[in-house]
Amino acid sequence: MTKKPLIISTDPGIDDVAAMTISLFADELDVRMIVPTWGNVPLEYTTQNTLDLEKFLHTKVPVVIGANQPLVAPMISAASVHGKTGIAGFEFEKANTDLVKPGLAATLMAEEIKKSPEKVTLMGIGPLTDYALLFKQYPEVKENVEQVVIMGGNIGRGNHSPLAEYNIAGDPEAAQVVFHSGLPVKVAPLEIGNKAHLTPEQMDKVKECGEVGNMLYSMFSNIHEPDGDPRIKIYDPTAVGILLHPEMFTMRKANVEIELRGQYTYGASVINFMDQEHVNAEIATDVDLDKFAKWFIDSIKKADQGRE
Repeated sequence: MTKKPLIISTDPGIDDVAAMTISLFADELDVRMIVPTWGNVPLEYTTQNTLDLEKFLHTKVPVVIGANQPLVAPMISAASVHGKTGIAGFEFEKANTDLVKPGLAATLMAEEIKKSPEKVTLMGIGPLTDYALLFKQYPEVKENVEQVVIMGGNIGRGNHSPLAEYNIAGDPEAAQVVFHSGLPVKVAPLEIGNKAHLTPEQMDKVKECGEVGNMLYSMFSNIHEPDGDPRIKIYDPTAVGILLHPEMFTMRKANVEIELRGQYTYGASVINFMDQEHVNAEIATDVDLDKFAKWFIDSIKKADQGRE
């Protein structure tokens, strides 16, 4: 089986940890590089969290340190949701920096993409700052990019502001660059993360998946949703699900624009399903929850087995 080359941009973040864990042990994927960026918490934490996770999982994927702030917007934080360091609920053994590959993220991503015999997929599960810099500085790499899969944006109400989802609101200008890159863009919006929740009984099954399952169970048990919703929502892994098992999702084509000027709507994703003349993305609008939950639990079990 030919594996899909994948670069991950991430801001771990509890649900980012789950998405990376699944990706690193998926038979279908060849994770070439992980690019921690600022996002849920500052870059120093997201970088350390990435290194600590790889040490825990016994993986050796190169880590390239990404952007430490948005292109234009002031930095925001989700520490109230994920904890000060981004991964409340579990104490990793601290890793050293052996996996860090020195250099600018945009340059190193461009080099990796250009040398790849197969087209590379980009997955963004945090603010899209580094992918925007990549496309602006090295537009020629788009010829060897298969698609961009992101968790971000919202069809209706937001979770950062009334009309903006956190990942897009973090760097709206970067998101606009990505949606106008001319590449196929597939989106797991906020609504899909809200739907893709696990019941307490399903979370118990996650806990039974060895040390990896216990790690994720401990983290997800410490997420504090701003709306007080007690359900365990699995946001970022929905992007991995779209990449590996699109049949679990209902996808609709749309034109997506990011609001950059509104006083009260800055960072909002304007997802227009009526405009089929200017389609620039496919949006997940529904998910088969039973299939998703089974896939998620099976993937964690596989990761635990692969870690040994």
